[in-house]
Amino acid sequence: MNALLALARPEIVNLKAYAHAAWVPSLTRLHANEVPWRPAGDTSRAGLNRYPEPQPQALIDALAALYGVSAAQVLATRGADEAIDLLSRIYLRAGADAILQCGPTFGMYQTAARIQGADVIEIPLQSESGWSLDPERLLAAWRPNVKLVYLCSPNNPTANTLSRAALETLCTVLDGKAIVVIDEAYVEWSRSGSLAHWLERFQTLAILRTLSKAHALAGARLGALLAAPPLIQLARRVIPPYAISAQTVEAALLALEPKQLEDSQRRIEELLVEREYLAAGLHASPLIAKVWPSDANFLLVDCHDADRFLGNSLEAGLLVRDLRAHPKLPRSLRISVGRRSDHDALLHCAGKP
Repeated sequence: MNALLALARPEIVNLKAYAHAAWVPSLTRLHANEVPWRPAGDTSRAGLNRYPEPQPQALIDALAALYGVSAAQVLATRGADEAIDLLSRIYLRAGADAILQCGPTFGMYQTAARIQGADVIEIPLQSESGWSLDPERLLAAWRPNVKLVYLCSPNNPTANTLSRAALETLCTVLDGKAIVVIDEAYVEWSRSGSLAHWLERFQTLAILRTLSKAHALAGARLGALLAAPPLIQLARRVIPPYAISAQTVEAALLALEPKQLEDSQRRIEELLVEREYLAAGLHASPLIAKVWPSDANFLLVDCHDADRFLGNSLEAGLLVRDLRAHPKLPRSLRISVGRRSDHDALLHCAGKP
């Protein structure tokens, strides 16, 4: 049996997917219990009174072209969060299976696993070497019941890209033994590039992408699961039939037009300049002990006085993320890179005693 199927929950492998209404837009729709009129203010092309096309082919083709994979390797999801939830439901048995993650990292991996009733094994990143990943330590922690291994690169919240050599080692050793999930939500802000081409090398590799960051569509909620076709087919059985709204499809297709992609790339370059401007200003702040290097659209900072920094920021109407609840981040805040005016206001706050 294909390893992607052998690792999955048997009931998911045998699941008969929900049979949604047929999608034949050229015919009058009297088969889906929809109403025939549009709601007030509806400016969508398809009409919000109609169910959207499940996994719209135009969108799948556009995402496949963007990420350099085949359409059969793409599932459109409501943000990368839904892809994480789908993987948890496909592969994790309550009380039996587990995930491996490298902390501190994105909280949804753990949340989705806990909701599914699975265990969470965390191998800390090495802060003393720039939050690096130790593949040998992770492999030593792997057990046959570990079905999902999450690797966020660039990592949230530490902002660093994980070593390609370390990722390759893990993909090689765990291929066929676990689903290695590389989360590339922030890869556009790094210079390392996507590892989507590795899908041809490793049968149990999955990659998460999103339009929330670099394409400025956080409110639209559109992500993508990239994987071998057998995994995509399993996920299609589990995802709700009308997961992607008509407005999201239209917004995404517009964002993926050539002119918009050019504009997004220009804005990414502008934001990278702002990232360096903000980092340099924070380095000079008496309230900041360390500004960690960043390959993302945010900065991780360690504070001499985090309470003072947070208080000053709130007084100025600025929100930054307090990370001090994590045991590895007792003095840390996360700051999104924004506009120059936002940075100047924040740096003014950072200079206050």
